[in-house]
Amino acid sequence: MTLRFVTAGESHGPALVALLEGLPAGLVVDTDAIDQDLARRQQGYGRGARQRIEQDRVRVLGGLVHGTTIGAPLALLVANRDYENWCDREVPPWTRPRPGHADLPGALKYGLSDMRLVAERASARETAARVAAGAVARQLLQQVDITIGSYVTAIGPIAMAPTEEPHGVLIERARQSNVGCPDPAAAERMRHLIDETRLAGDSLGGIVVVVAQGLMPGLGTHVQWDRRLDGRLAQALFSVQSVKGMEIGPAFENARALGTSVHDALYAGATRRTNRAGGLEGGITNGEPLVIRLAHKPIPTTVASIPTIDLQSGEQTGTQYQRSDVCAVLAASVVDEAMTAIVLADALLERYGGD
Repeated sequence: MTLRFVTAGESHGPALVALLEGLPAGLVVDTDAIDQDLARRQQGYGRGARQRIEQDRVRVLGGLVHGTTIGAPLALLVANRDYENWCDREVPPWTRPRPGHADLPGALKYGLSDMRLVAERASARETAARVAAGAVARQLLQQVDITIGSYVTAIGPIAMAPTEEPHGVLIERARQSNVGCPDPAAAERMRHLIDETRLAGDSLGGIVVVVAQGLMPGLGTHVQWDRRLDGRLAQALFSVQSVKGMEIGPAFENARALGTSVHDALYAGATRRTNRAGGLEGGITNGEPLVIRLAHKPIPTTVASIPTIDLQSGEQTGTQYQRSDVCAVLAASVVDEAMTAIVLADALLERYGGD
């Protein structure tokens, strides 16, 4: 791996930190652009009260001199403003695991009696650090005219109508929507559904499409299983807390069709008239747009109680409400873009070098 990153920090700790290693020297980093992506991650119809507390901004701690990378690891910090509200608060231990969250498996793995210690690190608040790192990777990709965007095609059972409009048009229109959907009629139905779900004390998931355009052929490789670009993307994107399904191109539709109707025919100049492969063949980019579809599960923290057990008493009980979002699919799409950018930037440096 040429470009790698790690994060540190807890949801209500002092800050989140990302350490990004492998950037070439000489890259001019626009911190305002990082802040714009951090702000996008906080937006969306259905977000909770936490987003009114936090005003995420990046602070560069190392690896940048006069706005330019020097080849050293880049250290990025995003402060948690809510820390001041929690640092001196006496909070009883969590003993009721939330189904669908890391509470129970994390407590069993690490021998923790207070599941808050699991939730603090497992929280999707950690993705603020990922978005900061991904914003830098995005700026590296832009040096060679590779762009990444996304749009929401479904929230719960409400889905936009199929369309043949160009991805760029859909991405631009989605940027103007507070649910991230480029179809205004579907977006309005999504907002109504979010309102109804909030009143019911429940939560919603949805489907995001991420598109990378301007990719040259030859990123990734077929020669080893762990270097195939589709596998690297899958690992990175499945690490996003709510992602539970992924396809490149219309993969599940392709699985029900005949091969002659699925595989993209080649014409003079090695051109294609379709992109059912989604931009990848044999783990390598083929020059077509990379199209990834991601299924995000509903948030596992709900106002309405879900049956669980109290690990301290062993009794059957219900989950306790913890502040959360009703729907965070739009926010998740920004995280999806960030993880895609990091993997593609790594593949770019792997092929062309960064020293």
